[in-house]
Amino acid sequence: MKKTDETIKEAEKLGLLPDGRVVLCGANAYDQKYWFNPVFQKIPESIREELRIICVLFTQEAGGIFTVEFEDDGEIFLRTECDEDDITWDSVSAGLLSGEIRRKRADLFAAISLYYRATILHEDVSALLSEEDD
Repeated sequence: MKKTDETIKEAEKLGLLPDGRVVLCGANAYDQKYWFNPVFQKIPESIREELRIICVLFTQEAGGIFTVEFEDDGEIFLRTECDEDDITWDSVSAGLLSGEIRRKRADLFAAISLYYRATILHEDVSALLSEEDD
């Protein structure tokens, strides 16, 4: 997908990470905090609550920091990380839990990705929906 200058400016307003991703939400076990990107307040409350539950439960079970992010093409990326001195962090368990979340919430993440692609990347919704039907 070719990005226009307008799309790039829009993405910059969203708070692009250095790798080009945009954080939707995340939880931090160290600070015991949850954060939701206010740019996405138009996402229905029930979905925002489900995302909050996913993030908080992940950090309660695995620890560390867990974020739900958009890649530059609109796909969802689940990032897990830990503080350098966290000796209780188990990257294998965190990866398995992240994979389980991705599988169980695939429909939710597909819908959020579609929302992002339509509202932020300004892709044609009818074309996106026909892609899913194929």
